[in-house]
Amino acid sequence: MATPEGKIKAWIKQELAAANVYYAMPMGTGYGKSGVPDFLCCVNGHFLAIEAKAGKGTTTALQDREIALIRARNGTALIINEDNLHELTTTIHLLKQRGA
Repeated sequence: MATPEGKIKAWIKQELAAANVYYAMPMGTGYGKSGVPDFLCCVNGHFLAIEAKAGKGTTTALQDREIALIRARNGTALIINEDNLHELTTTIHLLKQRGA
């Protein structure tokens, strides 16, 4: 049975696939950069990062740092949970309308 966060990630994958968005899910190993969001995406030439959370789950300080760095460089970074799933769909739509 999937965890609550696993269900959010599955929904995100479905949305990304339905919108024909490229994405990768970096593995959290000791050799990678800590705090990288769960999904790294390209939408019409625009960088989109997505951190999935469920319930009362909150981002860590390292995740907050990475999200801030992405936003500071004009990338889009979202924290998606069951309460704001619509934000992903809206963001994809807006990024697809922008010129690359």
